[in-house]
Amino acid sequence: MANDDYFFCGIGGSGMLPLAMIVQARGGRIEGSDRSRDQGRTPEKFAWLEAHGVTLHPQDGSGVTRPGQIVVATGAIEDTVPDIGAAKRTGARIVTRPELLSQLFNAAPASIGVAGTSGKSTITGMIAWILHSAGREPTVMNGAVMRNFADADHPFASALIGGPDLFVSEVDESDGSIARYDPTVAVVSNISLDHKSMEDLRDLFGGFTSRATKAVLNLDNVETQALAQTLPNDKVITFALGEESATLNAHDLEPLPTGMRFSLTELGGAPLPVVLNVPGAHNVANALAALGAVRAIGVPLEQAVAALETFAGIRRRMEVVGTANGVTVIDDFAHNPDKIAATLKTLHAFDGRLLILFQPHGFGPLRLMKDEFIDGFAGLLRADDVLLMPEPVYYGGTTDRSVGSEDIASGVRAAGRSAEALPTRDACGDRLVRLARPGDRIIIMGARDDTLSVFAAELLDRLRASGG
Repeated sequence: MANDDYFFCGIGGSGMLPLAMIVQARGGRIEGSDRSRDQGRTPEKFAWLEAHGVTLHPQDGSGVTRPGQIVVATGAIEDTVPDIGAAKRTGARIVTRPELLSQLFNAAPASIGVAGTSGKSTITGMIAWILHSAGREPTVMNGAVMRNFADADHPFASALIGGPDLFVSEVDESDGSIARYDPTVAVVSNISLDHKSMEDLRDLFGGFTSRATKAVLNLDNVETQALAQTLPNDKVITFALGEESATLNAHDLEPLPTGMRFSLTELGGAPLPVVLNVPGAHNVANALAALGAVRAIGVPLEQAVAALETFAGIRRRMEVVGTANGVTVIDDFAHNPDKIAATLKTLHAFDGRLLILFQPHGFGPLRLMKDEFIDGFAGLLRADDVLLMPEPVYYGGTTDRSVGSEDIASGVRAAGRSAEALPTRDACGDRLVRLARPGDRIIIMGARDDTLSVFAAELLDRLRASGG
């Protein structure tokens, strides 16, 4: 890897930027391109990359000029992307992001792979913070910014550059790349329908856990519980909320305004009090998964629990942007029915009306999970809550646009809850400012769009200016 020339196509992406930084730290030379940069979006991100020694090019193929370059593409290698076409013409080697990441991961003597439909980024962040606090110097690849490691010089701290001996990574099943990873410790938080059929998911997660030395599995999820039963007992560490047979068991959960308090029992041991500074029962489950993973590589439980108490969370995971005139704005990554349910249940632990802006991250997911979205919102919205939806994110290309936001909103209205689809996000913003009153919480929800955080911050400024 040292002295190799790498060209990252789409280097600003949440999965690409941290990988580029890890490769650079190991001696690789980094260049790249990004469509967002060409369109003038998130300029501060690209300025930061350039300041950190990355040469950037337009995404027109002009940066790929020699056969010695290794061109890193996202999962889908499309000839229509000019950089890929240029790579094929010049004879440069093309690797996908999952190929490169899994090579680095599998080369480490000890590795922890974090998989599952929901919770991956948070669990990965928790493991990173515990191992870092324990002096284990992990190298960590996360899909989201870990707030404990973010500072002025590392605003995009979705990776942690540590030593080569211990590699922790979020592992993705949605593109099937989970099949490439051979972890020492395999964590599976939960399995539910998201991008693939249940049949495919069972195969992928089954292979992932069978290749590991230890598997950390959630007994509260039917699919992961079934997976646990297929593996030898000495290979499995289980966790659950209130299930006495689990290796790690949380009970007496108490919601706090910005976190959770609970009692932790390791099979046969005395209860340990735990305080988390991230809210929601789902984050208690995430904490148990992280504790199981670090226990598997020898971190004492008390030491791990102490570190967890100072875990600051993941950017855009129920991140409080601020409060103006009694209205709190929250930025959240929730984009599938499970994640949306976890967020709404957590927020409903405390009083106050919820004004929700949900920007779907694509027409495809909306079509695939239309009924689940409608049932989820209809079942979880309270009588005075309001759901607002702009049209899904669409950056061009061929896609079936037969199901849009109005299909979801009308389904939620039919179930007797307040939901509106508006043509643009700006129109939703105007409506939120008009609707908001003291005591409300505004939640900005959605994925795959860096500008949602900017939108949330601007909304807070507007609420301040409006005086209520």
